[in-house]
This record gives sequence, C-alpha cells and structure tokens, in this order.
Amino acid sequence: MHQLLIVDDHPLYRLALRQTIADALPGARVDEAGDLAEAHARLAAAPETELVLLDLQLPGTHGLLALGELRASHPGVAVAILSGRDDPGTVRRAFAMGACGYLTKHATPAELQAGLSALLAGQRWMPEALRELLARTPRDAEADSLAARLASLSPQQLKVLQRVAEGRLNKQIADELGIQERTVKAHLTVVFEKLGVRNRTQAGVLLSALSGEPAPAGS
Repeated sequence: MHQLLIVDDHPLYRLALRQTIADALPGARVDEAGDLAEAHARLAAAPETELVLLDLQLPGTHGLLALGELRASHPGVAVAILSGRDDPGTVRRAFAMGACGYLTKHATPAELQAGLSALLAGQRWMPEALRELLARTPRDAEADSLAARLASLSPQQLKVLQRVAEGRLNKQIADELGIQERTVKAHLTVVFEKLGVRNRTQAGVLLSALSGEPAPAGS
C-alpha cells in the first residue's frame, strides 16, 4: 500500500488532491500537513512515507529552501513539487535541489494520475508541455549552480538560512532552534562560504533572485 504526504496550506486543495489520489491509487494512505513544521512531524511519525507533494509557495518558507530542508532531513523520501508557477527557471532549480517531479496546480486529473504513477515507480516526472518549454528555454547556469550549492547544506544549516531569509536575528534563530547563538554563527560561517557571500544581506539578495521573491526587510 502506497503512503503519501500532501504539504499545502489550502485545505480545499488538499481535499481535491486526496480525491485524485484515491481515484488513481485505490487503497493508498494519504497524510496532510499545512506547513513545514507539521510536515516534519508527519514524516517522523510515518517514516514509511514514499512521496511528499510539496507546495512551493508554502507560507512561512522562502522559495526552494523548504524543498532543500525536507530532502536533507528525510533523504529516503521522494519529494515532488506542487506549484502554480511553471517558469523553466523555477522548475530547473527545483530539480537541482533534489525534487523528483514537478506537478502544476492547473494540471488535469489525468496528468496528476500519470505523474503520481511515474513518481511512485521511481521515475522523474513533469508534464509534457513543461518538458517542451524547458527544451526551448536557455539555462541559467549561475542560478542552477546556486541551487546545487543550497542542496549541499545540512538540515540545520538550511533551517538557519531559512530564518535568516525571513529576517530573524541570530538570538531569535538560536531560541527557535534550541541551540547556542555561537552555534548559529558557526553555521552561518559555513553557509556564507558555500554560497560565496560575505553577509546576511548578500545571502538575502541571492535567495530572492533564486526564488523570484523580494528580500525581506532588515535582511
């Protein structure tokens, strides 16, 4: 019996997706999470989960960092992206950071069913129209390289970077993660070195360019 986890903050979309999964995979067990913290809890409680369907625009996260954090924290679980965005740059960066598939939220039930079947069979998947669009679009080598560097960070480093991107100070990050402030600083030293930046501001600018989102105030 297959086990999946939907991570999306919209209950109605989760309900519709559950029904599509039930039609495509009778008997499959489907858990739900409304945010990243709940997703971690669900995966800890059900380590046999095979596939996570992750909303790329999940509130409280920054761009692709949620994907990187899930992949680093749960390397045995495949993660596919759910998104209303289908621009080639975002798709390529998602795959560079470890996504196994890319499902658009305007996909038809038939496309979703085809995607789920392929992903659970261990294949990488995206809609054919999106595959054709990527083939016609030049690559952004710099952005792809940055995504790969982000994917090399540890789970704790990604958690720290996520909070830096949200404008948190070192003491706030330490309190939230239950670690010493000096440990936060040590993580940031490694993160900045891997990203090729010197400070929090430069890191925020890089992440904003990567995700297409504005840098938070105070970053």
